[in-house]
Amino acid sequence: MGWVNCDLLQCSIACSVETGGGATLWPIMQPYHRPLFLASMAVFLFGCQNAPTTMNASEPTPPQAVKKPFAMTVHGHTRNDEYHWMRLSEEQRNAAEPDAHTREVVAHLEAENAYCDSMLAPVAALREELFKELKARIKESDMSVPYRENGYWYHSRYEEGKEYAVQVRRKDVEGAQEEDFLDENAMALGSTYYDLGDFEISPRNGLVCYSEDKVGRRQYELRFKDLSTGKDLPDVITNTGGGCAWADDRTIFYPRKDETLRSYRIYRHELGTDEANDVVVFEEKDPGFSCDVYRSRSDAFVMITTESTTSSEHLILSVKESKGDFRVFLPREEDHEHTAMHVPGIDGAAGKWYIVTNWKALNFRLMECAEGDTGNKRKWKEVLAHRADVFLEDVDVFKDHLVFTERREGLTHLVVRRLSDGREHEIAFHDPAYVCYSGTNPEWASDKLRYGYTSLTTPSSVYEHDLNAKTDRLLKQQEVVGSFSPANYASERIWIAVRDSVKVPVSLVYRKGTVLNGTSPLVLYGYGSYGISIDPTFSSSRLSLLDRGFVFAIAHIRGGEELGREWYETGKMEDKMNTFNDFIDCGDALVRLKYADPARLYAWGGSAGGLLMGAVVNMRPDLWNGIIADVPFVDVVTTMLDESIPLTTGEFEEWGDPKEKEAYERMFSYSPYDNVKDQAYPAMLVGSGFHDSQVQYWEPAKWVQRVRDHQQGDAPILLHVNMEAGHGGASGRFSALKDVARNYAFLLWRARKVE
Repeated sequence: MGWVNCDLLQCSIACSVETGGGATLWPIMQPYHRPLFLASMAVFLFGCQNAPTTMNASEPTPPQAVKKPFAMTVHGHTRNDEYHWMRLSEEQRNAAEPDAHTREVVAHLEAENAYCDSMLAPVAALREELFKELKARIKESDMSVPYRENGYWYHSRYEEGKEYAVQVRRKDVEGAQEEDFLDENAMALGSTYYDLGDFEISPRNGLVCYSEDKVGRRQYELRFKDLSTGKDLPDVITNTGGGCAWADDRTIFYPRKDETLRSYRIYRHELGTDEANDVVVFEEKDPGFSCDVYRSRSDAFVMITTESTTSSEHLILSVKESKGDFRVFLPREEDHEHTAMHVPGIDGAAGKWYIVTNWKALNFRLMECAEGDTGNKRKWKEVLAHRADVFLEDVDVFKDHLVFTERREGLTHLVVRRLSDGREHEIAFHDPAYVCYSGTNPEWASDKLRYGYTSLTTPSSVYEHDLNAKTDRLLKQQEVVGSFSPANYASERIWIAVRDSVKVPVSLVYRKGTVLNGTSPLVLYGYGSYGISIDPTFSSSRLSLLDRGFVFAIAHIRGGEELGREWYETGKMEDKMNTFNDFIDCGDALVRLKYADPARLYAWGGSAGGLLMGAVVNMRPDLWNGIIADVPFVDVVTTMLDESIPLTTGEFEEWGDPKEKEAYERMFSYSPYDNVKDQAYPAMLVGSGFHDSQVQYWEPAKWVQRVRDHQQGDAPILLHVNMEAGHGGASGRFSALKDVARNYAFLLWRARKVE
């Protein structure tokens, strides 16, 4: 299996929180730089309603989009969306010759970008200073910790000044030379966006299948390279999900996407043949499910996984029968989630399966069964029982050990069980707020566990744990270039009782010496959806805020899974308001406890966390001095009613299906776009990507216009649209920092206005 960027990904994990990411591990977004005159020309050509005019030299006024009535009636209830016209199809966005409608929309977005830059002009020098500061902390020439797989050592390497990584391998024999087999910098030439989705090495190590996206909509092309010659093969497979699985050195399986970008079919491809002749081996007909394919860690099976938010199903095929039929591991069952891991037999014995399952186990448990007993749960044997206060998040299976990743009281733990006698030991960690996680462990027979560790004050670290000796060895820690010392920073973890008496954990970090007497600015980050846990990770970028006196806090609100499955269940569907109330109550408490200046409290979230931002700013605009909402999901009802939009059907189990009246009314009650009203809104900086396939750009664009229409105060509402990126933002490691610098400059700008 290919592990793109290996432990260098931890740098992304470590900075994901304050740059708009959640457990989705987003990359951060790049600013889209266009001179002001381009927007002015667009205004001249396509309509003066978009002009970023000025009242005077120091007061730019925002562009005003035209209003075009568009009525939508559902369940006898009519909504008017005067900005519905901003929507463009994917074909319109990518057309070589844009039509009049496209030109009108693009002109407006360009004008928004120009207005955003004009409003941030007072901190233009600060933005540049911040960018240089953020970049200076990055070790430009760097490499990941090598890992061994199938007779080779693999790692990623970054070179000074380069945006992307080089994938490298070396045969595990004395004197072997390193091979640069995928140079992402060369592959990205000529592209404004580039993402190497995944790579997989063929069983006999001679070929690599890799996926790449040059638009940002997560529609990947699969390509193949002969590693002995360095030449690409003629095979190219379009519109895939990005993953793939080798059965043998000529046969590969991959997922393909439908018009809504749902991975709905698994195909078999024979090298040297036209993709038009590829065979469909599985089709997922339920629009609420999406499928993927991979090779088992045991290398014995090709496995198809298809899942919705609350259910999963697996199909398996022996790699020895590449043209055979997949068989169902266990027929799908409503609300049954499970993960299957194959273990090869030892000394000729039959193999078996381990299953992490929520069958009669809200917080999941571990079961095992013989290879032929997968479809009969009565033959499954319990290995690790369900516990009401412990969430079983993951299991790593080794020849002689099991390693459990668990969550207790919101923090992750690694517990090792020796199979020979059942004895267990736990790896100890001591920071008040941290996260540990299993790393790159492709080889089942190893007695070493690779794991990662980071905290709010500890840079991302890779350790090797001896499963027998119970000892740890630090292999690599993220280097922060400059004068950084963990001793200069402090972290805390507190519990806040919210309005229904439930206690919510909050993680905080600040520079030592920061006065906690109610006079310090504070940024509160939140997400609270999909059962995704937002963990307290280190970020070298965040130091620029902390060193300027900010406190940074993460509210681990309901809707995530920090406190187990119930924490998620009580933050979705009919209980979704808990997510918003938790966040507001945490903000109030941080002011009351004097961590935050009441006049300089800020909120930040992205994607579904952007929905959180939209809801809380409607509910309590007075609480915040500023809001950052990255790629925010704010037009909930309209999007969830439109099944032609990517990902909508798979979201019904998270938000509900608005074709049902009860669900419609529930969503409408908190949908940010539908609940904008006449009141004084705080300053807002909203980010979007023109090619975003998950939260289409028109949602934040419309929302910004509507908020401005109802704004009763004088705080600015800003929008920046990256015209060359999608949901994850920019792909380059340095370009992405420009967006971080913009966000930080916005916060510092608003904080200084209060001083």
